[in-house]
Amino acid sequence: MRKNELARQVGVTAAAISQYELGQVRPSAAVLARLALALSMPVEFFAAAFPAPAMAGQAHFRSLRATSQAERDQAEAFGEIARRVVEVIESHIRLPELRLPHLDLPDASTSADLQTVAASARDAFSVGAGPVGHMVRLLEAHGVIVLTLPEVSDRVDAFSHWYGQRPYVFASPSKNDKARSRMDAAHELAHLLLHHDAEPGSQILERQATAFASEFLAPTNVLGDELPTRLDFDRLHELKRRWGISLKALIYRGHAIGVYREHSYRRGMNLLAEWGDPEPGDIGPRETPSLLGKAVDLLAGQQFSVHDVAAQTTLPTTLVQAVIEAGSDPRPRLTITAL
Repeated sequence: MRKNELARQVGVTAAAISQYELGQVRPSAAVLARLALALSMPVEFFAAAFPAPAMAGQAHFRSLRATSQAERDQAEAFGEIARRVVEVIESHIRLPELRLPHLDLPDASTSADLQTVAASARDAFSVGAGPVGHMVRLLEAHGVIVLTLPEVSDRVDAFSHWYGQRPYVFASPSKNDKARSRMDAAHELAHLLLHHDAEPGSQILERQATAFASEFLAPTNVLGDELPTRLDFDRLHELKRRWGISLKALIYRGHAIGVYREHSYRRGMNLLAEWGDPEPGDIGPRETPSLLGKAVDLLAGQQFSVHDVAAQTTLPTTLVQAVIEAGSDPRPRLTITAL
């Protein structure tokens, strides 16, 4: 909602709204009631003692140039709400400890440097030489909060940000593609590990994050030996299923490491363009988070409900539920009990 529209609904000036936001003026009880009504929030929300967290750097948006400031503000506002919910949940149960490796990337980094830091990250996460089983679960197991963004705008892609002492990764729900979701998660991991103090929006940083993600998901020294020397799409489909990365990424990597010459690379990319999006060889739905859903199940066993979380956050229950669903696996769980 734009400031002028909120001011109109509340019956004050836009300048007054700015003064309320900046803490320069306190609204009267009557104005506060109208604010709560206009914004669909409890009155208690505006007086709750939830200070803004100390945040390292700014959010890294993959779609920075393609999205408006308002769209990015909406996405970051969802992060602020989510942070409040997570803090209340974490005051009752222990979430996974944050365990991210400390990696150094030279300012004038080369492909070899990115391969080295990606290998170091794989070692730190105990991934081994093979495929990463579930990229999103890997982040959650190491203390990263992963959430699916509300469907505000298809143009808002994945982004990452630190809220307080925890990093958050926000994934887009617009493309239900497993390979894409894995690449997005690995890309945001790169920003968390390598760029937390850097100014976002640089194409250099985005290229570094993409290169790191590709190497983290499929190390060159292993993938290079497995790629077919010719454009054998049957074999490429097998590798797509094995590594959980797209055909496009496989052909691009093959060209980058010298397996495919320019002619083969262009022919492969042209074929993929003709086949359209999504590319052939579906390997399943996107990877989804599960940490918050499991945390709330654990709280329910302690007789602490979503309504109780809402009361402590001073947020509407529907909004708290939306955050929890954003951090939950939407698929129903089948339970079989042995007799």
